Amino acid sequence: MVIVRSDSLTVDNPRFQGFVESIFEEITGLGTDVVEGGFHFYLVGQELLVSEDRRSTLIPLTMAGNPDEAHERIDEIHEVAHQFDGREGFQVLVTGEATLSKDFIEISEDDLLTGEMFGVPIALVIMVVVFGAVVASFVPLLIAFVSIALALGVAAIIGQVFTLSVFVQNMATLIGLAVGIDYSLFILERFREERAIGRDKGDAVVRAAATAGRAVFFSGMTVMLALLGLFFVPTDLFWSLAIGAILVVAAAVLASLTLLPAVLYVLGDRVNALKLPLLGRSQGESREMNSGVWDRIARGVMRYPAVSLVLAAGILIAAGVSYLDINTNLAGVSVLPEKALAKDGFELLDRDFFGGISSPIEIVIDGEADSEAVQAGIEGLRTSLAEDSAFGAALVEVNNARDLTLLTVVAAGDPSSSESSQRIQNLRDRIIPQAFTGAPAEVLVTGVAAKTTDFTETVDRLQPTVFAFVLGLSFLLLMLIFRSILVPLKAIIMNLLSVGAAYGILVLVVQEGYGNDFFGFTQVEAIESWLPLFMFAVLFGLSMDYHVFLLSRLRERFDEHGDNSEAIAFGIRSTGKIITGAALIMVAVFGGFAMGDMVLFQQMGFGLAVAILLDATIVRSVLVPSTMKLLGRANWYLPNWLNWLPELQVEASELSPDPES
Repeated sequence: MVIVRSDSLTVDNPRFQGFVESIFEEITGLGTDVVEGGFHFYLVGQELLVSEDRRSTLIPLTMAGNPDEAHERIDEIHEVAHQFDGREGFQVLVTGEATLSKDFIEISEDDLLTGEMFGVPIALVIMVVVFGAVVASFVPLLIAFVSIALALGVAAIIGQVFTLSVFVQNMATLIGLAVGIDYSLFILERFREERAIGRDKGDAVVRAAATAGRAVFFSGMTVMLALLGLFFVPTDLFWSLAIGAILVVAAAVLASLTLLPAVLYVLGDRVNALKLPLLGRSQGESREMNSGVWDRIARGVMRYPAVSLVLAAGILIAAGVSYLDINTNLAGVSVLPEKALAKDGFELLDRDFFGGISSPIEIVIDGEADSEAVQAGIEGLRTSLAEDSAFGAALVEVNNARDLTLLTVVAAGDPSSSESSQRIQNLRDRIIPQAFTGAPAEVLVTGVAAKTTDFTETVDRLQPTVFAFVLGLSFLLLMLIFRSILVPLKAIIMNLLSVGAAYGILVLVVQEGYGNDFFGFTQVEAIESWLPLFMFAVLFGLSMDYHVFLLSRLRERFDEHGDNSEAIAFGIRSTGKIITGAALIMVAVFGGFAMGDMVLFQQMGFGLAVAILLDATIVRSVLVPSTMKLLGRANWYLPNWLNWLPELQVEASELSPDPES
């Protein structure tokens, strides 16, 4: 859709006509392989193509080929518009589906680069602080980039058979950087610990792979199983997001269990090369030392476990209350950044015409067009639409068999907005049923606004199914790993608290606008409708990572000594630094993507970053030790009738004796 406007001339002026005809001639001269067809006011005389003040007119165009080909060729239309824009005082802008698609793709690519440029350097700095050595800090980045490349390669093959969203690359990079660094971080740290207590290089690699490596495997399985829940939502977007995330998690697990041990064996102690003074744990420092900030935190919480539990849970519940006020919808052109080509054109279109003219509502009437009842229904519908200022003209078309009628209705505003969804619901629930009462016809509503409404309703309807699937699988997997009923139950409750708190904070900042200026986010009327469900699946999987790593170390010590308090303190202090480092890396990666221009990436990056931060701080440092202390040996309770369950050791403690023994 090309929009031509003059602030001094009307469409009745011959100069205006000549200008429009020149543009149209230039565009059609591009060939039928670019533009399949088009028309303008001076060809067809339709007043619908002229604004109320008669200073703007539309040139509707049909792009040749499929949507992908249209996206590739839309640049030629933009070049013509740019050549004519500003000439003789005329404004020439372009908007429509092809331009919108191009904007989404190009801005998402820019945001991907922004996320990497921000997240990767900060992640590197955090790893230097954690390891105290430059070489060790680059190893997790290597694993992450290999994982992303492998996942995108497989996704490219899948994309030859199935339609994948343009956001697969962003998703694979976002999740790949986070889990690729995290998984290799835990294995690398365990390798350095084993070398610190005297194991030779080969034994240290084997020990790290068999302990932290097992935890990585089970953590990756938990993440992938959680993401499988997204396949319950039968849309290309959810399936694409799930495929991209699952592929990169699988690639990260594979690289961490194969490539990483090989790299560690080749490097040996050179992994600690280029040490920085005062940073990282010294080579001789042992995790057995009953000291340090994490040991003090754990013992402080265990001194007042009930109070700690109530305070931590209260904070998370209070943060999550705002989630009750959430509004959801899909992003449209109105939430694009100012630099988007489609946005200027859409705003002019919405001001001078109806914003939905490029994506009208289509009402299909399946019934005999010559039936008096159907004719009365159509007239009643047109009358109702004419009485509502939100709707424009309704064009009526009937097929040759005269058993199918199409009403094309123009509506105001962004077709993806909440107002448009409300209009669709009003049409379906009130206006159409009233107009066609008793008529022998089936009336259906479609178009961009209807598809957006249907998508949101589908997500809302299937949300309980996905939640039940993710929670049920997580419970079963954790019960198998730790042979306990209470451990998986607590993990699920704590993860629900942290995810709920992240939802609430997301609503407060993005939807309500608190702190928007500080973060530089675009305030919107609604959160992306797919985001809460996607965040739930991803966060439930990722937060289980930390739970598995922490509890595996805790269970390892409990099995050795049988002292619950000492096992809790050991688990917290031996994983506190590395889990905090891993969490900060995830926050940096997710925060980097939140700095992009695309509203949906701002929401996703911010929501994930907040949830991971809450999970690695309040949950791991307060809720876990307080609940473990209160339950004591009951933590590991498993009913006798479940003793048949296999024993899945996450941290194998009997591989070989310590060097000192």
